[in-house]
Amino acid sequence: MTQHTILIVDDHAANLSVLDHALADTYRVRAATSGRRALEVAVGEPRPDLILLDVVMPDMDGYAVVSSLQNSGLGHIPVIFVTAREAAEDEEKGLRLGAVDYITKPVNPAILRARVRAHLALKDASDHLHDQNNFLEAEVARRLEENQIIQDVSIRALAHLAETRDPETGDHILRTQSYVERLALLVQDHPRFRDTIGPEFIRLVTKSAPLHDIGKVGIPDHILLKPGRLTAEEWVVMKTHAAIGARAIERAEAEVERPVVFFRLAKEIAHWHHERWDGSGYPDGLAGDDIPLSARLMAVADVFDAVISQRVYKPAMSFEEAREVIFKGRGSHFDPDLTDAFLADYGAFTDIALRHREGVTTPAVEG
Repeated sequence: MTQHTILIVDDHAANLSVLDHALADTYRVRAATSGRRALEVAVGEPRPDLILLDVVMPDMDGYAVVSSLQNSGLGHIPVIFVTAREAAEDEEKGLRLGAVDYITKPVNPAILRARVRAHLALKDASDHLHDQNNFLEAEVARRLEENQIIQDVSIRALAHLAETRDPETGDHILRTQSYVERLALLVQDHPRFRDTIGPEFIRLVTKSAPLHDIGKVGIPDHILLKPGRLTAEEWVVMKTHAAIGARAIERAEAEVERPVVFFRLAKEIAHWHHERWDGSGYPDGLAGDDIPLSARLMAVADVFDAVISQRVYKPAMSFEEAREVIFKGRGSHFDPDLTDAFLADYGAFTDIALRHREGVTTPAVEG
């Protein structure tokens, strides 16, 4: 077992000798003859496990030493005052400042050793508990990080499952996720949105975005993979992917015991990202603020990426043309304030598109 270190502090050599004689056989004893020297020794190695401290000393008394220890981050070292002062108010002051005990002179060696032994045992127990708490906190943090990674990978895997049904979408997931995050950050201080959009909302809506088209796994191949425009009847079937995705997430949500915001946002995005501000969208014809904010953010991101991406039935638009599409959709397809924020920072969105540019064939323009 590691030998404990005791720091004894007294401005009289005779008193230091008494303390050293009582303790040196059991502990490593270090000595200081002034308050200032005691503080220097306390920050050195080996750090004291306990300090025996005289109260009445020139220049810096014991009370000032204890206060300095507290202010310098060494307040965890137990301090026992050893003093000739016997007044109750002196003892109360010492304990109030942070000392753990108060021994009066002349010192009885047996009592001194018993008090020292008791307070060291308490410190050892406290240190052990602190170490255990640190270990547990680190372990909890590690497992939370591991669970977060598993969750993120699972979400991405589900999103890619839908994407593999439609190979032309390329990095659509990464791009739209980044657009949603950027747009949410842009409007977080807007009067209409600041009560809803905070750091946690942004984190979760960004995480939820890749699941917006998960319902496509329920669309038949002859419709989803058709190399051309859909007929009216096929388009009716295609539009059901929104409700299919929302139901899938809802079933997962039903398996947890308490509400989870992530599931709510993911379900909103999957279900209503094809709604339009003027009420002409699908599947429910919602309009204005009746469309959840998460879905309104996704609508701008999804349409922008769709128009700049090449498909078998259409070429990719240039960024200039795409900007005009978004502008014309202001107040009809898209929330006007989200549209304004998107267009005001348009260059950032084209940069995202080019950073994840698979399937995006258009050049950047000044935004």
